[in-house]
Amino acid sequence: MASQSPYRGLPSVDRVLSEAPIQDLCEEVSRDLVVELVRAELASARRDVGNGAAAPAMDAIVEAVRAGAADRLQRWPRAVINATGVVVHTNLGRAPLSREAVEAVASAAAGYGDLEFDLSTGARGSRNEYVGNLLAEVTGAEAGIAVNNNAAAVMLGLAAMAHGKEVIVSRGEAVEIGGGFRVPDVLRQGGSTLVDVGTTNKTYISDYGSAITGATGAFLSVHSSNFRVIGFTEAPSIADLVSLGRRYDVPVLHDVGSGCLLDTAEYGLAPEPTVQESVQAGADLVFFSGDKLLGGPQAGLVVGRRDAVAKLAQHPLARAVRIDKLGLAALVATLLHYVQREAPQKIPVWQMISSSLGSLEYRARLWKERIGGPTSVVDGTSAIGGGSLPGELLPTRVLSIEGASLEGGAQSLAARLRAGTPPVVGRVDA
Repeated sequence: MASQSPYRGLPSVDRVLSEAPIQDLCEEVSRDLVVELVRAELASARRDVGNGAAAPAMDAIVEAVRAGAADRLQRWPRAVINATGVVVHTNLGRAPLSREAVEAVASAAAGYGDLEFDLSTGARGSRNEYVGNLLAEVTGAEAGIAVNNNAAAVMLGLAAMAHGKEVIVSRGEAVEIGGGFRVPDVLRQGGSTLVDVGTTNKTYISDYGSAITGATGAFLSVHSSNFRVIGFTEAPSIADLVSLGRRYDVPVLHDVGSGCLLDTAEYGLAPEPTVQESVQAGADLVFFSGDKLLGGPQAGLVVGRRDAVAKLAQHPLARAVRIDKLGLAALVATLLHYVQREAPQKIPVWQMISSSLGSLEYRARLWKERIGGPTSVVDGTSAIGGGSLPGELLPTRVLSIEGASLEGGAQSLAARLRAGTPPVVGRVDA
């Protein structure tokens, strides 16, 4: 007598669809989605049976399908608690917005606004005029423009200022900053030819001067925002590049990366180049991010000479990389914190950076009291993150949960925390 097939215990798609909870689910969501989830669950069960597992009970299949529907239809990205100690966490969305910025986004999303409308004349307006004026005010530049991210800002700048020309870059700055942002690739996409000068660790102003030809379109300087070269190094200042550029009529483009507008030394950190310093040095265009140390939404910001910024605004690529109204609303609210000199008190990134050890100790001890078990409050450090201030660490107090004394160890606990509501993303230190 032939043995019975192990697959006989698996129900058909129609059989699962006839279950009352699944029929109710079909009333709540698309039937096509439910059918897809049922087929996927049965296919998974078939594989498990093939590997020697028993066929799952109908209740288990139904519950898996309902869970799959809930997972598929949940809002995304999900809100999480950042317990990693990294302030500007790229994978968790970088800078959280201030309350005023969040309210500005909600207001802009809920109805109409004068995004590109001049209320005084009744004619079409510019989406960049107001934010451009704010950028100029907080940085001391003549003009500014906002696009959707800093890589786009640099590419737009190169396309507008040096398309079809050579751009001179220090060899030590022709780098990959993060997320595949490679300076040579951006140069090519901007229609420029890279001319690298100097060496990885030492580049002199004379190296730039020797590379100038009739085809030179710009000098590009890129701040090493997420790595550090130390020791036997040399690099010309932006002021030196500007002086050379003025002599040969070569514009200077400076990517400062994190968009820092405050003096980091006041917070016990190493000096980070500020946008204002680059503007004061005379750079023709300065590029920076909105969602790092600026503390706002994802955006690429450019400030500099009025005529240079105008070239970017008039370039056809500007429309392809323009920032949307929600990003603009959040950006304007964030910039207003700087105009009103309240950034450290209102912008979450700077609130966290300036937190006292006493407040962190108090918070950690509250958690310890509520959690109990094998926990202790110990000294720790937090990174700024987001490609800002590489190697700089903030002293902090952390709640240490000893993984060795927990079932499954530290990694198992971390996984359970991530599966919570809301998910808690911590860090595991050996």
